[in-house]
Amino acid sequence: MADTNNGNWRTASRWQTLLSRDFRIILQPAWPTDPQPGTNILIALHARRSAESIRRFRAARPDGVLIVVLTGTDLYADIAVNAEARESLALADALVVLQEDAIQHVPLEYRKKTHVIFQSARTLSPAKKSRGQLNCVVVGHLRAEKDPEIIFRLVESLPADSPIRILHVGAALDEKFAARAQTISAASPHYHWSGSLTHGLTRAAIKRAHVLIHPSILEGGANVIVEAIASGTPVIASRMSGNIGMLGKDYAGYFPVGDADALRSQLDHCEGDANFLLRLHTACAARAKLFSPAAERSALVKLISALASR
Repeated sequence: MADTNNGNWRTASRWQTLLSRDFRIILQPAWPTDPQPGTNILIALHARRSAESIRRFRAARPDGVLIVVLTGTDLYADIAVNAEARESLALADALVVLQEDAIQHVPLEYRKKTHVIFQSARTLSPAKKSRGQLNCVVVGHLRAEKDPEIIFRLVESLPADSPIRILHVGAALDEKFAARAQTISAASPHYHWSGSLTHGLTRAAIKRAHVLIHPSILEGGANVIVEAIASGTPVIASRMSGNIGMLGKDYAGYFPVGDADALRSQLDHCEGDANFLLRLHTACAARAKLFSPAAERSALVKLISALASR
């Protein structure tokens, strides 16, 4: 729900806004024991965590429409080993993934009912970037899947005269990472951990940065990448499925997962070669049309309407 301030909540909240013109939308943490009359469509985020709600909906509404949205944990962990997650896939009328590389991670028997719907963000006018240093922003709660450790190692490797500056935005979900972030933030002029910020302040920070760093180990399709592209800020990202599916296979701004030296090399390249930074910006701008609110809304309405009209 809203107090988690995570990717799933952002997706649910945005879809409520996009779909409210065509449907009556109710956001709830689980399928209720006493559902309101007429509620015969369920969009469930997370195959495993929503498994109980999915079962109860299908039992209560055998002819209802069930759409299951697969998260990164679903795609890259749970559906290979978890029986409840696999049952959710079987019960669904349609599956939704949030980036194009995810399809190959869906079991073969379910790919025909899988749909790619890219997330979206409101376009912001690009900010004038400061000169004399490379301002980077990392947006992600401090937890293992987001690999904050690679940022810490990167910062500790920077020489005193490095022009690289990193703002790290995210709540302290792991005390070990929070302690490291506080220590490095106090000791290094190259790094500042802000903790959690409001969505508006986070978008402003992304807009001002020269690059967004997105070092995830596991990711279903990060909306923060969409927000960076919609703000005119290119991305440096770990080469893993969730990022490749957002940025494209041939994008030049990748580094191997967990490789702090390769990440630093990419940032040095951005700082020292304006043409490389422009190349990343151009590549991101070319993907922007995939992430428009109009495109996301159209894809959602088309899918729901087709299933509901059966």
